[in-house]
Amino acid sequence: MSLKDSLRIMVVDDMSVSRALITQSLDEMAIRNYQTEADGHAALSKLVAAPVHLVISDMNMPRMSGLELLAALRQNKTTQRIGFILITGTPGPDVLRSCRELGANNLVPKPFTTATLRTSIEQVVGRL
Repeated sequence: MSLKDSLRIMVVDDMSVSRALITQSLDEMAIRNYQTEADGHAALSKLVAAPVHLVISDMNMPRMSGLELLAALRQNKTTQRIGFILITGTPGPDVLRSCRELGANNLVPKPFTTATLRTSIEQVVGRL
């Protein structure tokens, strides 16, 4: 079984168009084992119950931002080792510093391409 076939991913973004763009890129990479959530709180609950290998999350979301989701994942023994890629349209120095401090595995600036997302994923989980 290849990594693409066994890799489990959760995509978290409050905007349906953004979720669709990310999952379209995953489909183009032949990654099929993914689920989506529109809310950080719902994602956290599901991840604690059933961890995945990788979370790809938007940064700016209501109620729980991507950085807050990352912090919550890192504080929970069940989820602390999940790979985490933050996607943001504002990848400034403060965001980069927060990502490092909280333990993000990678950051992808918007707009992104399938190629840049693939590179980011491979840096976290290995060659697809």
